[in-house]
Amino acid sequence: MTQAQHTAASARLLIVGPQGSGKGTQGVRIAEAYGIPVVSTGDIFRANIKGGTDLGKQVTAILDRGDLVPDELTGEIVRDRLSQDDAVHGFLLDGYPRNAAQVGHLDEFLTARGESLDAVILLDVPRDESIARLKLRAEEQGRSDDTEEGIAHRLDIYENETAPILAVYGERGIVDRINGVGSLDEITERIMSALQARGLTLAA
Repeated sequence: MTQAQHTAASARLLIVGPQGSGKGTQGVRIAEAYGIPVVSTGDIFRANIKGGTDLGKQVTAILDRGDLVPDELTGEIVRDRLSQDDAVHGFLLDGYPRNAAQVGHLDEFLTARGESLDAVILLDVPRDESIARLKLRAEEQGRSDDTEEGIAHRLDIYENETAPILAVYGERGIVDRINGVGSLDEITERIMSALQARGLTLAA
């Protein structure tokens, strides 16, 4: 291993999991450990909506119609974010790609840069556990979208759209299936162990 590899971590990661799996929390922890940015499409959309940017207005209009943000627009936003200086040595994607078409778009972008994903972290949480966590969140935060029907619908979308993605990445041998039930620290430790087993070392 060269000296450069010792001093700079390089990890290109994707974290996947159903709502309520804790992927947002775990993603931040892993990204901090590797010194890489979290690239969350949801966070980018929300920041632009709050800031009243042109992108935010586009996204708001789409969401107000009850539609999903188109693959092309989402891909453009992610590619722009991954081109920024802080993502040169790696990144942790959260929320993208979320379907087979987006996997293809990401592949094209990374291949053009001579890169590829190092690992896909799958937080495996039983459906009944996800529902219980989301119900608790709804009670604690008063979230109106966390109705039983709304939760079930979002979990259905996850199961229908994410399964094909995991099949693609599974064929490449880069999926680490992590037991997502336990304390935050226990789950973080499982993820870190899996990544280290792949030879992904932390920055010195």
